[in-house]
Amino acid sequence: MPAPTTPSRLKHHLGTLRRAPLGVALVAFALLSGCSPVKLINAVTPDDTFALIPDLSFGPLPANQVDVYRPLGTPPPGGWPVVVFIHGGSWQKGGRAQYKFLGEAMASRGIVLMSSSYRLYPEVSYPDFLPDSASAVAYALDHAARHGGNPRKVLVMGHSAGAYNAAMVALDDRWLAQQHHHITELAGWVGLAGPYDFIPLKDKSVQPVFHHPNVPPESQPIAHASAQSPRTFLGVSNFDAQVNPDTNSGHLATRLEALGVPVIFKRYEGVDHLTLIGAFSRPLHRMAPVLDDVAAFVTTIPEAPRKNGP
Repeated sequence: MPAPTTPSRLKHHLGTLRRAPLGVALVAFALLSGCSPVKLINAVTPDDTFALIPDLSFGPLPANQVDVYRPLGTPPPGGWPVVVFIHGGSWQKGGRAQYKFLGEAMASRGIVLMSSSYRLYPEVSYPDFLPDSASAVAYALDHAARHGGNPRKVLVMGHSAGAYNAAMVALDDRWLAQQHHHITELAGWVGLAGPYDFIPLKDKSVQPVFHHPNVPPESQPIAHASAQSPRTFLGVSNFDAQVNPDTNSGHLATRLEALGVPVIFKRYEGVDHLTLIGAFSRPLHRMAPVLDDVAAFVTTIPEAPRKNGP
């Protein structure tokens, strides 16, 4: 029976893990007990490469909070790009605090990351979690400069269920309009392994979230694609057993491209639904170049037009 994984023992193992080849790292993940993979990844993530403001409220509800990861040093002229990240978890679990590894990765590339929360099922169901995500994006648009960010280089990004929320905020203007903003104020958006075109809804665990069998047609992000949609990055694993990359990201990329929207559609080998986001972390970075690709998309994206009116 393995020895208990105490904090000091965990740090010792993870110091080795950071220097290990990928195969050894994965074995270490399997052998170390008492910690989830996310906790292990976050434990090995440096603390001295970013500035963190945790638990910053953007609304009146307990779920209306972001953790802000800011690059060190002086912002460039105009400010750093800002990415609002929305976590996955089938709209039923997960939380913003799990993504220290992502905040560190993005901050190390000169990007402010705001890891956001939203209300989950069964507290709410579709569409009530979408105003939460839109409020987080509105906060970024209104307060980017406070964190050294560029308010005209704000993007929304999500993984899995969070990519759905990101897509709806970026494509369906109902949600930002409630916050007195418009989708054209976004410089772009990033969807990783997201569901965008999933009627009929076959996942029984998710069916209650979307009122199956009466899933509203307007709940589908692909229904809201338009020529006004912001620049798009879609990343998928070729071996995703949870969200079909062809009928979701593939269909959405084709629709947006037909409307004249600039789209980057990347398919990755060597990762699955979960390790696609895990590959942003230092120990798993070599699994797929998703961090390199997303960071390049974010840092080179043109500024959004200036907002007209109040």
